[in-house]
Amino acid sequence: MAGGAQEAGSCRLYLITPPAIELAGFRDTLASALDAGDVAAVQLRLKDAPDDALRRAIDALRPVAQSRGVAFLMNDRPDLAVAHGCDGAHVGQTDTSAAAARKILGDLTLGVTCHDSRDLAMAAGEDGADYVAFGAFFPTTTKDASTRADPEILRWWSELMELPCVAIGGITSANCAPLVHAGADFLAVVGAVWNHPDGAAAGVRAMNAAIVAAADGRASAQ
Repeated sequence: MAGGAQEAGSCRLYLITPPAIELAGFRDTLASALDAGDVAAVQLRLKDAPDDALRRAIDALRPVAQSRGVAFLMNDRPDLAVAHGCDGAHVGQTDTSAAAARKILGDLTLGVTCHDSRDLAMAAGEDGADYVAFGAFFPTTTKDASTRADPEILRWWSELMELPCVAIGGITSANCAPLVHAGADFLAVVGAVWNHPDGAAAGVRAMNAAIVAAADGRASAQ
């Protein structure tokens, strides 16, 4: 995934949009968040929104991300990702299959939700995923998480596989250190940035500071 200038191999921030947005205002909020620090990707996730609303959101937000070198990914809909110039798509286990999404996306980025399952992650890799996502690691109000993952799955994956892994689910600047230590390549967040009391830009700064601090601690312990 594109975006930012952190050292290769380091953990990076992956933003997912709030479940509901007011498009005009959120475009400016997204811009300020991306200008505040390193972000690898933005995933547009608007569950149950009609296609027209999704198209308007892509057209409004995609240029904000891409003009800053940040990958813009579409949740669930690889068809819309291709049709509207996104950098890729992310699919869950009940959405378009990874194999089908790979065919639709061509060379674009494909991410796959794998919950807490090693088998699902290995299958996603075989089906052409560019990254796998594990979670939820902590309680979250953003979605109804049916599984709870342990950081050990990140450690196992990062030690054995070259394919990047994303940690997701209730991640904040206060609790992310164990995930960085375990080898997460990306931390996917929603509330930690968009609901930050000092605004989204402050949320990005706080998350990046926490990632750097955790990575420094991990390096010192090695």
